[in-house]
Amino acid sequence: MAETSGRPERNLERVYRMSFGLVYPLYVRKAEKKGRTKDEVDEAIAWLTGYAKRDIEAIAASDTDLEHFFGSAPRMNPNASRITGLVCGHRVEGIEDDILRKVRYLDKLVDELAKGRPMEKVLRA
Repeated sequence: MAETSGRPERNLERVYRMSFGLVYPLYVRKAEKKGRTKDEVDEAIAWLTGYAKRDIEAIAASDTDLEHFFGSAPRMNPNASRITGLVCGHRVEGIEDDILRKVRYLDKLVDELAKGRPMEKVLRA
């Protein structure tokens, strides 16, 4: 995915440096606009990353970037690879960069919540 022109690498670097505290309220707002709750967003994040719900709030209040958020995750869910489909025009399962794929997994979970999918299906139960 990284190529010498620098553009894809710059885009990855921008995603890596994006603050979790910046995107978290956007996830919550997107879900709430569609009748879902912040607790459901937290449950999806906890399922994916292994963070406790109380830790998610603390991390969102800090300046932790996405690279460190996912890199320090207590335990990425082994079923995360079952998250498939399109996000931002790209197949999640085809993304080679580990951090970007994890970011897109989370995007996909929130998209599914916002579309009204039952929580058991969102969490691949």
